[in-house]
Amino acid sequence: MSTDQIEKFQDEVIIPEGVKITQKKNMLEFVGPLGKTFKSFRSIPVKIEIVEGKVLLKAVGFRKKDYSILHTARSIIRNICEGLVKGYTIKMKVVFAHFPITVKINGKKILIENFQGERAARITKIVGNTKVIPKGEDVVLTGEVWTDITQTAANIELKTRVKNKDHRVFLDGIYIYDTKKGIEK
Repeated sequence: MSTDQIEKFQDEVIIPEGVKITQKKNMLEFVGPLGKTFKSFRSIPVKIEIVEGKVLLKAVGFRKKDYSILHTARSIIRNICEGLVKGYTIKMKVVFAHFPITVKINGKKILIENFQGERAARITKIVGNTKVIPKGEDVVLTGEVWTDITQTAANIELKTRVKNKDHRVFLDGIYIYDTKKGIEK
């Protein structure tokens, strides 16, 4: 294998100013202006090293699969660093035709009440350190870890999914309509 091909299986992420990364085996701890988070790379086969303001990544093998796993790990680290500096915001819209849906927060749970006239509230959980703010017919999710925010939004959408009815007619639910970098108040 040539040196060009071997260099292809290693990459680096420059740590932005204000973010500090520490490593303990396969666990990375990220500390930034907006908070602190952890990410385990135990199940991701990539060798990680932190040297002089850079995170060096090396693939374990030399196959196409290893190359794509390397870039997935790079994207995860880059997104966490970017989120700790700027943050992320997702806006969701509450859509209903007849029964007004209300969204309430109870600790680490989201209560979706009166969905299609149901007596019992539909309950879903908040993932990680995501902040959920219901504002009238909008639900605003903010935080520093992109995967946590998107998973929380997906949990909300899945809980308000209409089953056993024509989804072209019954449009009730809570849907994502805007995603942004930066935390919006």
